[in-house]
Amino acid sequence: MEASNPEGFLLTISLNHTIVAAEDKQHSAYFLTTLFGLPDPVPAGHFLAVQLANGVTLDFAEPPPHVEVSPQHYAFLVSEDDFDTIYGRILEQKLEHWADPRQSAHGINRNDGGRGTYFLDPSGHFLEIITRPYGSGGQPTA
Repeated sequence: MEASNPEGFLLTISLNHTIVAAEDKQHSAYFLTTLFGLPDPVPAGHFLAVQLANGVTLDFAEPPPHVEVSPQHYAFLVSEDDFDTIYGRILEQKLEHWADPRQSAHGINRNDGGRGTYFLDPSGHFLEIITRPYGSGGQPTA
């Protein structure tokens, strides 16, 4: 997909996949697919690949025993309807969630005129769902 940035340069590079380190790749991959209503993960070598709508895969892998999983941040742009569905599952599962990345306020935010929330996956990664890209308009509120 080609797009232009504000300076007029042609943008032709897109993300294909990223590796998500997980203490238990099965548990983490299925946590995400279940919460988001995605197809089951697919084995890809020693990875479990989770396919997203834009062709990107999250490839879950367990690090060697002597390597700790370092928490990362993964933000997902979702539709308003998907937000409602995912947020409903967050509430059903009684997952702690926050309106901000500092975890200082529970619930959802209204940044850029949309909605967003943060929560943790089983390996401690910070996951975020948002309905509007950052910088797309509106004023941030918690």
